[in-house]
Amino acid sequence: MERLAKKQVAVIGSGNMAGAIIGALLRNQELTPEQITASDPYPEQRELVKSKYAVNVTPDNHQAVKNADIVILAVKPQVLPEVLSGLKGKIPSQSLVFSIVAGMPISTIQKGLSHKAVIRCMPNTPAQISAGMTVWTGPSEVSDKQREEARVILDAMGKELYVDHEDALNMATAVSGTGPTYVFLLAEALVDAAVHLGFSRRDARMIVLETIKGSVEFALQSDLHLAQLRNMVTSPGGTSAEAIYQLEKGGMRTILSKAVWAAYQKSQLLGKKAEQPPDAPLSVEG
Repeated sequence: MERLAKKQVAVIGSGNMAGAIIGALLRNQELTPEQITASDPYPEQRELVKSKYAVNVTPDNHQAVKNADIVILAVKPQVLPEVLSGLKGKIPSQSLVFSIVAGMPISTIQKGLSHKAVIRCMPNTPAQISAGMTVWTGPSEVSDKQREEARVILDAMGKELYVDHEDALNMATAVSGTGPTYVFLLAEALVDAAVHLGFSRRDARMIVLETIKGSVEFALQSDLHLAQLRNMVTSPGGTSAEAIYQLEKGGMRTILSKAVWAAYQKSQLLGKKAEQPPDAPLSVEG
């Protein structure tokens, strides 16, 4: 607990991802509950977070950040302007702001808070079990010490990747941030197919999830290209070849590519909307 010893952390918003971060930091013993203050406007959500993690809670964002060394913004994009307005000029000058708000550019947060040390990152839901993938970046105003503090938080959540240009965060939103959605949809479809064949839903769920888990672990431990791994289980004229033929015939690769592109454009759009006056026309290139 030396790396974040004596640091006070404020978490603004206490939804699923906020809970994932709090849980990961406590599980990895990077912080004690006494070092964390979570704010949320809803009493039932505050009570849930307090009972689950034993951290400090408050309905007042200003109260949460008053003595904070690290401020984690974990609110929905649509409420961010109100949150920034309420906290403008109130973040301690030496504090690090750590944003996980989808699509929101660093410049928007810097301007909204009148605060320069802002890191933007895109985690995903497996962070709840410290198995997440987070892509992040930060401007020159973030000190080396603050970057290391950010890495401590990110390492507690799983794997992390630093990128030099901010648009890579929009790309990461479409690939890793939204990625669990694609995996869960695929798993759901496979379970339904297995039930259609005759398995019970309980057995189908176990078969599908263990197959996905084992395949991912195998790929992580292998140096082979994913296409080579696929070829290993695709015998000429066999069942895999027949299944792949139907998937390709249905345009699976094209549909998935379009889905990722749509998510990328949506992330860009959220950022553009945040930077423009209300009712201004919006457009995304591509």
